[in-house]
Amino acid sequence: MSETRYPERGGAKLVLHVFPGFGLGGAQARFCAIANRYGPRWRHAVIALDGVTDASSRIAPTVPLSLLPSPVRFGEGALRLLRIRNVLAGLRPALLVTSNWGSIEWAAVARTLPGLRHLHTEDGFGPDEAEGQKLRRVLARRLVLRSSPVVLPSRTLLAAARDLWRLPGKRLHYIPNGLDLAAFNPAGAAAALDLPGSGPVIGTVARLRPEKRLDRLLRASAILRDEGIAFRLAIAGDGPEQAGLAALADRLGLMDRTRFLGHLPDPAPAYRCFDVVALSSDTEQMPFSVLEAMASARSVAATDVGDVRAMLPEAQGRFLTPRDDAALAAALRTLLADAALRAGLGAANRAKAEREFDQEAMFEAYAALFDGPG
Repeated sequence: MSETRYPERGGAKLVLHVFPGFGLGGAQARFCAIANRYGPRWRHAVIALDGVTDASSRIAPTVPLSLLPSPVRFGEGALRLLRIRNVLAGLRPALLVTSNWGSIEWAAVARTLPGLRHLHTEDGFGPDEAEGQKLRRVLARRLVLRSSPVVLPSRTLLAAARDLWRLPGKRLHYIPNGLDLAAFNPAGAAAALDLPGSGPVIGTVARLRPEKRLDRLLRASAILRDEGIAFRLAIAGDGPEQAGLAALADRLGLMDRTRFLGHLPDPAPAYRCFDVVALSSDTEQMPFSVLEAMASARSVAATDVGDVRAMLPEAQGRFLTPRDDAALAAALRTLLADAALRAGLGAANRAKAEREFDQEAMFEAYAALFDGPG
């Protein structure tokens, strides 16, 4: 391993964040928003265990940020833990923030270093746990996290941490994700997406990963196409599934009405072009894409996963579906056919976002944990 270049000491407290990956996902977007809100209040160092650091593009120049290489490699066994310990001892951060299962080794090592404050955040599960949590991981979380504050953005995860991981209630912090409501003002300028075809626009914004199940959305769209329903489909985001999804769209004969938009640094103008926002995931907790759709006053058709039902107004409930192609197609069919229904749901979604999901409450809660003893 090459020698790690540590941030300079002195000045604001150093907060070290360890992410399984620092690509453009929900947890990473939340961190960037918090860091930007407080500017130089803390110095931040980020280790992305997979080497991906795309989310750093969202960090404002006023934020002191260091991107550090991961010191660990697969297959090193106990040597991995020693490398982690050496980095923590060298950096001596005021706070270590770990994210999800992929950083659990860092949380375990933190327990062995007296005086190191540790905060853990959990945002959900990958495709390997979409049908249920693995016992080994449950037991590890139960052991490793019981002395640390743990932040959960969804009530589903809060219940898992309390009832399954059996973590002490006093250590659990339910902090719903928040959003910059002004940035997603539905009256703002819309993007020029140049979508092929005609009809209302189904849009989705997601990392193109297996658990997001964009293949389900494509097959549901093919069902609608076969019924003669006019619509256009916009898929925003990038990720490892992109090539396979494009090939599937071509096989299904959807390319005459589908556009893969790639990563959008600012997705707000794209949401203003969407008539319906679709979420087709197998597993979620409190997805930012649903928050962004709500703030943009857009109607939503989604699989009934995580906290999505609790996030949305009651009137949206009939458009939450099982994880099934035909069921998602049915929800989309109704929304595509009724512009007045879409507008009414969109207004209700925006109103609930304003009541419950403004980002300032989220910022204040995280700042208290970053600053306090935890």
